[in-house]
Amino acid sequence: MTADHEPSGAQKAFGDFAPGLVHFTDDVLFGEVWPRDQLTARDRSLVTVAALVAGGNAEQLTFHLQYAKANGLTEPELIEAITHLAFYAGWPKAFSAMTVAKQVFARG
Repeated sequence: MTADHEPSGAQKAFGDFAPGLVHFTDDVLFGEVWPRDQLTARDRSLVTVAALVAGGNAEQLTFHLQYAKANGLTEPELIEAITHLAFYAGWPKAFSAMTVAKQVFARG
């Protein structure tokens, strides 16, 4: 990282504590996987949000719901996706995800 670059979220969270995880997150996942041409960033965000909801990983949704909006998904689309997932991933997971979404969307 150079002086003119803001540290990534992974770098801020784990820095020297888990440099391997920071490398894989920044360089591989967001540096190589997300930019691939086979899916748009919007599509990747929708798939990621769905996977997080289905897996019950609500704590990761704060970042990924914001990222999904930045990648072109609307709040109504994301709310509908979570609602739809209630039937496939389970009601408790959807309610946990919707709680996070409500908090994220209230912040703008």
